[in-house]
Amino acid sequence: MVENLKINYSNKTILLHACCGICSAYPISLLQDMGYCVVVYFYNPNIYPESEYYKRLEAEKILCEHYGCRLIVGEYESDIYYDYVKGLENEPEKGARCDKCFELRLTKAAELAKTLNIEEFTTSIVISPHKNYEKLTGIGEKIANNLGLKYLSTNFRKQDGFLKTNKISASLNLYRQNYCGCKFAKQIL
Repeated sequence: MVENLKINYSNKTILLHACCGICSAYPISLLQDMGYCVVVYFYNPNIYPESEYYKRLEAEKILCEHYGCRLIVGEYESDIYYDYVKGLENEPEKGARCDKCFELRLTKAAELAKTLNIEEFTTSIVISPHKNYEKLTGIGEKIANNLGLKYLSTNFRKQDGFLKTNKISASLNLYRQNYCGCKFAKQIL
């Protein structure tokens, strides 16, 4: 739900797509240190089951309150996710299904950024050592180019970013999941 959210942000505002509290802890901190006003967008229709989605959302709320960030929560549209990855259910992790999932979530983030007149966006997904930074960056840059936006390609893993994000999330006692999010990844466990 985006109505009535159009705000004139400073030139240094960025929309951060957040996949979960753990992964977005250090990115929020780093972006703020870089001088950005961070608006966090939690849009993750891939998360299964729905109860897991709400655990991750609650962690994101705690984190955003801690950092004084505005949090925008997208709809939980699992049917849209399943339609988007239809035919790719048997793909391995890190395969075409994951690429489509990233594309869906980053497209929604970019569309929201455009609606809010925020010129830059990025995602916390890239902090995970289990994700392909170059592939995600390519997806983000392509979407940004199509919408006349800028994708900030910051590798949040550098300078011990993953260790830092884990320390921040532990200090805030944030919920920690043990799989990426979708039911296909959960079945692998």
